[in-house]
Amino acid sequence: MLYGRSKGKRLRTRHAGLMETLLPKVRIDVPGQWMPDGTPLDPRTFFAAPPRQVWFEVGFGGGEHLAFQAGSNPDVGFIGCEPFINGMAKLLALIDERALGNVRVCPTDAALLLERLAPASIDRLFILYPDPWPKQRHNKRRFISQGNLDLVARVLKPGGQFRFVSDIDDYVAWTLDHAARHGGFSGPSGTPEDWLQPPADWHRTRYEEKALREGRRGHYLDFYRKDAQAGSGRV
Repeated sequence: MLYGRSKGKRLRTRHAGLMETLLPKVRIDVPGQWMPDGTPLDPRTFFAAPPRQVWFEVGFGGGEHLAFQAGSNPDVGFIGCEPFINGMAKLLALIDERALGNVRVCPTDAALLLERLAPASIDRLFILYPDPWPKQRHNKRRFISQGNLDLVARVLKPGGQFRFVSDIDDYVAWTLDHAARHGGFSGPSGTPEDWLQPPADWHRTRYEEKALREGRRGHYLDFYRKDAQAGSGRV
């Protein structure tokens, strides 16, 4: 379920044009692409040629991280979900500038697409600086919940990585607690001090730069899908 607004400032002329011309070429529609017979979607079919792996980013913001990863891994297919129109337009501009043919986008709630994907069809999944909904009465709106972790665990391949990053201590603790109670993931390894160090393949976003200027540091938590065949995990 989505909360808050989906559109901010008026789009620049170029961004508005890309929403008209490029978005239809890279868009994944939900539920429009649900198979007629109810068969789960194989995300590899979203791309012109089957990619080596498929990576998924939930709420990609301005798209800096997703575009960087797509450019660094041209043999990987990338799926990004972002309901905020201005963020979608920014990523489209990066796709256009860098000729990224390995990116597909879904302008809606990521959970709607995750629940339609085939089990064990995603190799890596990113949730980076999600809205923390800091007021206690709004905590239930956080993306990290037992229900959404079920979806993440279902689509990740055994051993697949789920990376969560936040600069909000309370949300970090919330995520560690939810992941531990879920039981479908191992990690993160190391100590709390280790979690403050960006991973080797990290690309800083504009939001992170703002957080650092304001004295907040990100926590980088890498979880891994346990082998459901071995009886670990809820799904």
